[in-house]
Amino acid sequence: MTMESLPQFEEVNIQKYLEVVQRRWLPLVGIFSIAVTLGCLYAFSLKPFYKAEGSLMIKTNRSSSLTGLSEDIGRLEALNINDNPLETQVRVIGSNPVIGKTINSLNLKDNKGKPLSIRNLANQLKIEGIKGTDVVQISYKGSDPELATKIVNEVIKNYIALNIQANQDEARTAKAVLVTEVPKSEKVVERAELKLRVFKEQNKIVVLGQEATAAVDTISKLGNQISQSQAQLNNVKGRLERLGSETQLDSQQGVIASDLSQAPGVQKVLIQLQETESQLAIERTRFAPEHPTITSLEEKILALKNLLKERTGQVAGTAQVTQGNLQIGQLRQGLIGDIARAQAERVGLERQISTLLVQQDAYIKRANNLPRLEQTERELERRLQAAQTTYETLLKKRQEIEIVQNQKIPNARVISPALVPDKAEGPRKVVFIVGAGAVGLFLGIIVAFTLDLIDRSVKTVKEAKEVLRYTVLGVIPTQSKNTKTHSSTSGIDRPIPKIIGRDIPYFPIGNAYQILQVNLKFLCSDKPLKSIVITSSVAKEGKSDVSANLAVTMAQAGRRVLLVDADMRNPIQHHIWGLNNTDGLSNVIVGQVSLDTVVQEVMPNLEVLTSGVLPPNPVALLDSQRMATLISNFGKDYDLVIFDTPPLSGIADAAVLSTLTDGILLVVRPGVVDLNSANSAKEFLNQSGQKVLGIVINGVNIKNDSHNYLPQSKKPQIEQDLVSSSLTKFYKER
Repeated sequence: MTMESLPQFEEVNIQKYLEVVQRRWLPLVGIFSIAVTLGCLYAFSLKPFYKAEGSLMIKTNRSSSLTGLSEDIGRLEALNINDNPLETQVRVIGSNPVIGKTINSLNLKDNKGKPLSIRNLANQLKIEGIKGTDVVQISYKGSDPELATKIVNEVIKNYIALNIQANQDEARTAKAVLVTEVPKSEKVVERAELKLRVFKEQNKIVVLGQEATAAVDTISKLGNQISQSQAQLNNVKGRLERLGSETQLDSQQGVIASDLSQAPGVQKVLIQLQETESQLAIERTRFAPEHPTITSLEEKILALKNLLKERTGQVAGTAQVTQGNLQIGQLRQGLIGDIARAQAERVGLERQISTLLVQQDAYIKRANNLPRLEQTERELERRLQAAQTTYETLLKKRQEIEIVQNQKIPNARVISPALVPDKAEGPRKVVFIVGAGAVGLFLGIIVAFTLDLIDRSVKTVKEAKEVLRYTVLGVIPTQSKNTKTHSSTSGIDRPIPKIIGRDIPYFPIGNAYQILQVNLKFLCSDKPLKSIVITSSVAKEGKSDVSANLAVTMAQAGRRVLLVDADMRNPIQHHIWGLNNTDGLSNVIVGQVSLDTVVQEVMPNLEVLTSGVLPPNPVALLDSQRMATLISNFGKDYDLVIFDTPPLSGIADAAVLSTLTDGILLVVRPGVVDLNSANSAKEFLNQSGQKVLGIVINGVNIKNDSHNYLPQSKKPQIEQDLVSSSLTKFYKER
């Protein structure tokens, strides 16, 4: 990357901004003073206020669970997942119930004597949770320290009371639910006990386990007796016949039933189906038929039945198998095995079974009925046990909630109550005053720069050079304020210019004119200037002042100078030198008087020709052949002729006269000429082809303008004294 490719940044000219501030210091200081004054008035009108502080520690109430759920009464929870429970309590402390109760308790009033609104008190309260802790700090600022303390303590008191009330209301709500459910649960227990007792009475059940054991033993003994007492053939036939009548299965079905009773997949599904049916029977006693639990269990039973049918089909094929034959006892499996092994001995088994059928029939029926009775008994016992457990749990919870309801345990503990403050917290008057000063300074700077932007005048030497783009031959500083004021003459609406050495001190203005005359001398080194026209863009730029003092400076340098007042519209030179203007330039041009009679010497080497009688058309006189002849004659008698002409704005006098001289010297006064007038004057001079020698910048403030190009060294004091003394002596002689 080359230096040329780097971005160019405009240099910030701080001096330029300081110059704007210097030019517009009056509105800046005025606005700053007004702001500081208002800040002082406001600061001193504020009353002192006091700050009372108190703090609470928020904790969770660790009461036992009262409803069987996972949440505890009094447990603090956040509103959102990412929130802190402490922030929730901060909002609760500043809630309307707490603030409203505080207002009513302390009977707080506003300035109009009406009850203080909740919003006003809430705005004055500051409630914040200290990060990293469970502590909430409450503070209040007011003009009454005791009232501020009471408000903070009352807020703490009301919050704790509200928190206790909320916990008790929560416990009361839970108790209301339990009070309703406990009697219902007690009735469920009573119904379950009644069903179990009626079942045992109807089926004459004492101990089903012992009865089942006795029945199995009796059937076994009868079988042994039959097998021993019959002949082998009759025994086998009788047994086959008896087993066939008892099992009600042929040989093929018996084999299938045996396989199904030993298939793990079929038995597992069958057990799940039986358990689900039992659960459905239990839940139907608790819920309505359309309850989601009942519906879910019914759907589960249907799915299990379909699965059981599918698995029995895998074993039995197309044979029809009832659910009762899917689960058979060891005895039936043994009998089915005997049928398979003793198919050839069926006749003998049938006879043996028919002989003992009467004896075994009663025991077998009872034994076959025992599993069903046992299953029903277990189901009734499970229901009774579940109802008793629920009843005991609810009863225990009701006892616990009664204890919690009578307790007054809040979720907060007072760490530090508010104490009456002994020292005021504010207001900080210095802060208000400094802030008002800063605001005033800021607004003042804005106004100063705004006024400077609105002002279209040429403000500095640099701007004058940039706008006109002519050579700067001299920079004349503004006159000091401590110089004597030259009184105005009646009929003149402007101050009379002052002459250096006579009306104002020589330094520094005299040095500036010395530089101007040197620059004019070297401007045309091959041919010295014989006549120049001094004019300006607009009035009041000091062109007559420059004309007179430049003539004085030239005369002091030893050159014979003629100062001609060619401003036949608003002449001023006769007032500067105290001369009679009855006859002058206009009279000479028209031939009324001779030149010798109207030219007057005002100091050594300096003569002045006043304007004379004001003509109706000055341009016609200046553009005449007589005027050209006069200028030609002036060149013979004088080293330099200076013409003081009217401004260029709308007047052609200077332009007409400049064609007869060596050029125009344009006077520019910052703060007087505006950009439009300066541009118009430059455009006029360029279009008319005038020879502009350069510009003289008049009335420059040495302190404010850093581009004034003034000489840095003083003229020797002895030379200043000589000039001043000679001028004084000359005027005294006159």
